[in-house]
Amino acid sequence: MNSTGSAPAANAYLQIQDVVKSFDGYLAVNHVTLDIAQGEIFALLGSSGCGKTTLLRLLAGFEATTSGRIVLNGQDLAGMPPYERPINMMFQSYALFPHLSVWDNIAFGLRRDGMPRGQVAERVDAMLKLVQLGRFAKRKPHQLSGGQQQRVALARSLAKRPQLMLLDEPLGALDKKLREETQIELVNIIEEVGVTCVMVTHDQEEAMTMASRIAVMSEGRILQVGPPAEIYETPATRFVADFIGNVNLMEGKISVDEADHVVIDCADCQHYVGHGVSGNVGQPVGVALRPEKIQLTREAPTGNFNRTRGKIKDIAYFGSYTVYHLVLSSGLVIKVSQSNVERYRENEMTWGDEVWAHWSPTSHVVLTH
Repeated sequence: MNSTGSAPAANAYLQIQDVVKSFDGYLAVNHVTLDIAQGEIFALLGSSGCGKTTLLRLLAGFEATTSGRIVLNGQDLAGMPPYERPINMMFQSYALFPHLSVWDNIAFGLRRDGMPRGQVAERVDAMLKLVQLGRFAKRKPHQLSGGQQQRVALARSLAKRPQLMLLDEPLGALDKKLREETQIELVNIIEEVGVTCVMVTHDQEEAMTMASRIAVMSEGRILQVGPPAEIYETPATRFVADFIGNVNLMEGKISVDEADHVVIDCADCQHYVGHGVSGNVGQPVGVALRPEKIQLTREAPTGNFNRTRGKIKDIAYFGSYTVYHLVLSSGLVIKVSQSNVERYRENEMTWGDEVWAHWSPTSHVVLTH
């Protein structure tokens, strides 16, 4: 397995086994192995061109694997065309039929499968109730909001009761506020039905809000797999640390290597890390430090470790929090995020102020890759 994180399950519902997809010698998917449990909402997260959408298309059957196996509920999907797979895919554009009503859009796939009329009506009505769109059944898609269209597309996908649901940037067409409102709603609907779901997104907040586990992809490979909190708090590589959320990365060398702590010398400070690491004295390492784990004070903190001084270069106010950009003596700029728990602060820090940044021994992550 070429991923870092959760171990594969012996009885995984969806098994992606050493899958490769090559386009004219270019490995879009590079020996990917994943095990996904039944009922799980699993996210493939990465920037454009990382291979996540290609992997989703392999699952759907729109592309054939160059090598490797995909097994769903014990059934090898090799050679099975998309229309025969017990899988439904919901596209970013929703792909609703503009000339059909909401009711008929949801019924379309059921009718094509030859389901009896009475069962179609029963299933469609149940889906409309599930997504709370019963009173919009006779409307056409253009008469709905973006969030309502998204729920129609979801209801249509769920109506056929697929074994696996694929979501391609499911909320990408919505504005930020509506996207945030819809994320939890979408998760609740999927969990109520109990369908296994694999979603593709480049939006880290979307992945962390919706998924039970995340796989971070880059250049066709999976770099790390784990629950959202694990990916964020203990990234395995510099790429993952930098890709997920905001992070300050400092390069240094291990100067003290003990079983219960290490000291890392960087250009602007010495990091005291309150646990051991797999390294040795003199080894170059990276230190990842999240902006919200740093405190700012005008007075120098006690001790010689986990502190540095800098000048405030920029300030970005986001309402609930403020981000300060500090220029350190080496020229490195770090970000410090402070929650705005009070409406007004006495002696507010501002541009050009010399301040101290400091953090606890458990705040940082040591990276060797």
